[in-house]
Amino acid sequence: MSEKSVLCPASTLILSLFTLFSCLFRLCNSMEQLGEANTFTVSSFEYPETQIRPFDMRYIRVDLPPWFSSMSIALESSVNLHIKSVGKVPKSELPMICFREGSLPLPDDSSTWFRELVSLSNSTFEGTQVLQNSEQCYPVPRNVTMKLTNDQISARVLYFGLFNGVGPTRTQSKMIVRGPSYSFAANITVEGCVTSTMQGQYCNQTVEQLSCGLSRNNSGNGSASGFFNQSMVSCWNNFETSCLEDEEIKIYTLEILQIAEFLTISAEDPLCMIILVIGGSQRNVSKVCYSLDLQELECPLGKAGPNCLSERYMLQTVLRKDSIPFESYFLPYSEKVMSDAADFLLEPILSNYSFGGEDTWTYFFLNIPRGAAGGNLHVRLTSDRKSNYEVYIRNGGLPSLVNWDFYYVNKSSSSHGSMFFALYSSSEEKVDFYILYIKEGLWNIALRNLNSIGGTSNGQTTMSISLERCPKRCSYRGDCISALDASGLTSYSFCDCDRTHGGFDCSIEIVSRQGHIWQSIALIASNGAAVLPAIWSLRQKAFAEWLIFTTSGISSGLYHACDVGTWCVLSFGVLQFFDFWLSFLAVVSTFVYLTTIGEVYKRAIHTVMTILTALMAITNATRSSNVILVMAIGALALLVGWLIELSSKYRPLPISMDLCLNRLERWRIREWMNNLVKTLMKRFRWGFLLAGFIALAMAAISRNTENSQNYWIWHSVWHVTIYTSSFFFLCSKVNTNSGNERPTDENYQSTRQDSLSRGS
Repeated sequence: MSEKSVLCPASTLILSLFTLFSCLFRLCNSMEQLGEANTFTVSSFEYPETQIRPFDMRYIRVDLPPWFSSMSIALESSVNLHIKSVGKVPKSELPMICFREGSLPLPDDSSTWFRELVSLSNSTFEGTQVLQNSEQCYPVPRNVTMKLTNDQISARVLYFGLFNGVGPTRTQSKMIVRGPSYSFAANITVEGCVTSTMQGQYCNQTVEQLSCGLSRNNSGNGSASGFFNQSMVSCWNNFETSCLEDEEIKIYTLEILQIAEFLTISAEDPLCMIILVIGGSQRNVSKVCYSLDLQELECPLGKAGPNCLSERYMLQTVLRKDSIPFESYFLPYSEKVMSDAADFLLEPILSNYSFGGEDTWTYFFLNIPRGAAGGNLHVRLTSDRKSNYEVYIRNGGLPSLVNWDFYYVNKSSSSHGSMFFALYSSSEEKVDFYILYIKEGLWNIALRNLNSIGGTSNGQTTMSISLERCPKRCSYRGDCISALDASGLTSYSFCDCDRTHGGFDCSIEIVSRQGHIWQSIALIASNGAAVLPAIWSLRQKAFAEWLIFTTSGISSGLYHACDVGTWCVLSFGVLQFFDFWLSFLAVVSTFVYLTTIGEVYKRAIHTVMTILTALMAITNATRSSNVILVMAIGALALLVGWLIELSSKYRPLPISMDLCLNRLERWRIREWMNNLVKTLMKRFRWGFLLAGFIALAMAAISRNTENSQNYWIWHSVWHVTIYTSSFFFLCSKVNTNSGNERPTDENYQSTRQDSLSRGS
């Protein structure tokens, strides 16, 4: 019998594929419906379209509770920056978005973002705990939609930070802020599981609560400490044996109420089995059965560390008087500590027991309240001799030599490389550091006392722990500004530094002292160019113009002396108003001077222009469009002046119906136009007029070239060129009356008679 091959018709194959896709669609749909049935919206935050100016920032707080299942982010912005061109953009102009767990991101002091940047997407959050100990920064995308599940990020408080430029110059006070701005809008939605016993993206994973109970108390005599007491807490999964098949996950949870010395997790009586025939076909399926047991050793109140032999102090929060919110210092609950001081002596409260000949440890616990994540924890130790202490700090649990978030051993060994650790003038006798933008929650500070065997040192050491808004009071080179994040739930502070310093604490010198002197000289002395138009106006007895140019140059010099931080004769706002107002008025007065109208009309125009320019200066003096608006007002004043001059000095031409047939009328109009052109040609010195336009063009170029870095150079050039252009325009006017007189009636009549005689 011959072998025949059987081919499936195309219709059968298409039907099979359709059936497969239908099954997959129904499966996905059922999963989504299951997820929707088990989840609910915990929070939904819509951030309206907001513009971020150069060097500005915005923070957004998102709370992810333990029962959250997913977080959806939809972000739209006006940024049009390709990832390949990021390296060509200066740091100070780069739009960035940063994420950090527990507290606010601080990219100015971070080197994580300076590595090769990638686009923001779901794939950038592959794996868990990516934000646990650092921040992640990315270029602001044009449009991105992400959905992060609790498999990618754990329950926490998550902060978003959007920045328009990063680096030390972000906090530097600028004489001018120019650069690209961008806008963004965001929508953030957090979904959670309906019941706390379910977890997972679709809330389809069961969470089993372990049963716990006090097992026994350990009491005994230590070799050196005497009596100590420990409590053993045991937890189990309902005394039942649990089984897991291939790729199956089971989640257990327990709550630890006190400080635990250690936690032991053991799976007892594990049993592996292989099961047989499933659905008529043989398939090997592995199965693991076990019994879970946990033991937790808790220390009594006031004790911590190995065998619970070390002293543990809960720090009480003392709010500072007449300070901004959350500024406080911390003192131990102890009769040995004075309550009227912001610091305390260490030696009376230190642990005096050494277990196994090791150095002693003393622990301090403090709580950073909700909403205070924008503060900075300040730790100081001052001794009258060489310090014998090491400091280890950890969020949540007890720190140790191998498990800490921040530490300080000596000047050369500390967490100084961390982006959130700032070390200041520390020495052998002094320890001084900040933890920047500290996370909310419980923090543990451990002091390791070296060389303590046989008793403590005879020296005295004072310790100070405080929560401050700005580190080191902005190094006394700036102001501490307080603000709220977009949700209004977190208060944070930042430094607004002076003209020469920057950085998160104003400790970085941006402009040297010598450079600051040169900047001050250039910006102040360049206003001396106002002498040129002022002296010319005085020579021409144009006293109004002389007064305007003189006061404009003086006010501009005083304003820039205050602006660069040299000296302020009046408040900054008053000086800024006078500088811009008189500058606007000087430009308009130049246009009015070019007319030859009477003083009565000039006074009227000057009054109107004074009111308009004053309104511009007091509402929004630094608006870029003001330059164009002032030039338009000046041109309008010049046009009005010329119209008044024409109407008063030149006889209007009566236009008759037979104008086209009357040669005398046509000749009269032509003669009138010729006289007008001659008058205009004789009115100006065209060489000075051309030089004025060239200087004005240079002023426009210098103004468009200004930015935050080169402002002092090009704005000094602006002073010189704008006053020089006014000087040239003033010099271009010819003060003569011969060309300005209109033909008299007698001249007109004689001319008319000559024309008639020639015509006859």
